[in-house]
Amino acid sequence: MATTVTAAHHSIWRHLYDSMHTAQKPKSKLKFVVFDKQSNMSTLWRREEFLRICSKEEVAEKTQDIEVTITVKKSQEARYNLNPESFFINRLWGRRPDGVAINEALQIVCILEFKRSTDRGDGFLEVKEAEANEQHKSIIGALKAAAPKWEFEQINFVVGNRGLVVESDFYTNLKKLDVKDGKKDKLFVDHVTQVCESHNRVIVSFLQQVQVGTR
Repeated sequence: MATTVTAAHHSIWRHLYDSMHTAQKPKSKLKFVVFDKQSNMSTLWRREEFLRICSKEEVAEKTQDIEVTITVKKSQEARYNLNPESFFINRLWGRRPDGVAINEALQIVCILEFKRSTDRGDGFLEVKEAEANEQHKSIIGALKAAAPKWEFEQINFVVGNRGLVVESDFYTNLKKLDVKDGKKDKLFVDHVTQVCESHNRVIVSFLQQVQVGTR
């Protein structure tokens, strides 16, 4: 079941990420970075355009004070105990945003994050928004300190499992990412459709597993 949910999450985000990239304004200087399963902060800082922002050493120097304020999760305790001195810097380099876009001309980097949640309770959108910001606060903080002339902004896409999307937030994000005005409505409809269809696939998978378990 967990595999099905994870696959649905990745499918929704990949479709939206690729669609936004394709729908950008022709003269946009904002470049979407192609991510794969191995991509993380460390692999980003092997790319020339990111090394032009600041060196990897400069990021590492600013990382420690921020990362030490973030709780060491139980799943991370073994790595922390093995080498506490290097753990926090290594944790920063292992962090993986869902997407990144860079505009070298305007010196802007956008860190993108996608969150899904049950939409049955009140305030779930705010909870997920806060969770996303907390997840990448060390990235944003370290980069701002290492490259003060650049602007670093986190852009979050938050949806409910049954298709609830805050339309105004979605369109604001598309504007920030230089998506053509004429493509925004279609992207919104396609995104909501993807969320609903993915949720249906998860429910079908769950029911199938229940049926198998009762035989």
